[in-house]
Amino acid sequence: MAKYLILGGNGIFGVHLAMYLLRKVPDAQVLCVGRNPEKSGAFSLHRGIDDRRYQYHQIHMVFEDDRLMELLEKAQPDYIVNFAALAADVASSWKYATRFYETNTVALARIADRLIGKPWLKRWLQIGSSEIYGSVAVPSTEDTPISPSSPYAVSKAAGDMHLKAIHRVRGFPMNIVWPSNAYGSGQQLYRIIPRTILACLLGRKIPLQGGGKAVKSYIHAQDLAEAIHLTLHKASAGACYNIGPERGTAIRDLVAMICDKLGKPFDSVVDMAPDRLGQDAQYVLNSSKIRRELGWKDSIDLSHGLDECIDWAKKHLDELRPLSTEVFFQA
Repeated sequence: MAKYLILGGNGIFGVHLAMYLLRKVPDAQVLCVGRNPEKSGAFSLHRGIDDRRYQYHQIHMVFEDDRLMELLEKAQPDYIVNFAALAADVASSWKYATRFYETNTVALARIADRLIGKPWLKRWLQIGSSEIYGSVAVPSTEDTPISPSSPYAVSKAAGDMHLKAIHRVRGFPMNIVWPSNAYGSGQQLYRIIPRTILACLLGRKIPLQGGGKAVKSYIHAQDLAEAIHLTLHKASAGACYNIGPERGTAIRDLVAMICDKLGKPFDSVVDMAPDRLGQDAQYVLNSSKIRRELGWKDSIDLSHGLDECIDWAKKHLDELRPLSTEVFFQA
């Protein structure tokens, strides 16, 4: 019986991983850890699948690391997947840079160092950020030199480098994956996909920063969950992988796709706005390594993934209607 512990398990992609494991791995025991009370309603997609194999623990990994270590020593999970990170929108990292370093670098190092040599830990899988590569002219490979262009990206890159160091020198059993922009049902409402959907459904408008010219690639949360599971069970310790589709999409085109699906004129939904500080013009990943070595492939294309997100928003519209779609920064 495999035991998985998900740090940042109250975030939407931790929820999607829990959902994947409970559905796809019949003997999986899933423990989620998050800093806030467990989400409910529209944001608790994993609940009800098999709650007997699931637990949630509210622990703040920055300020309650001793409590977290007590849980880890008691539970002794085979696999730890770390989604926990201070992200908000990247622009916030310019205003609160030290808070990003405290969570994404210092707290990560503190916990990982205390896990070195634990005989029960088979693998730590770190969810990195593709923003470490900065703006690129061609899809980044795992060997592309990093060029982070925001304090958020720097904090994530520094955490990755620490994990690589303790793996190389002290044998810490870790992997790192760098996903492209993940999305899916239940995503934070300030993100571009749910924010655009709700604007269309509720007759609102959204600011389109820089005219939406930035090009990014988008991976569905369930495709990401599958890549994580494959990495945990098939990858060699120390291996690192990009995860994403083969093509990028301009944000303007993404918003236009959603408007078209919901029958709304593009100009009725968007207001042009200045580009955000440190916005990368393009980041698209070359994920041929994980496709070749682990046999991963993305199975949910962007159009079908957007349809799923739209269906989710329509189903829960009464619950979502009064909620803010503005960025809320919480350290």
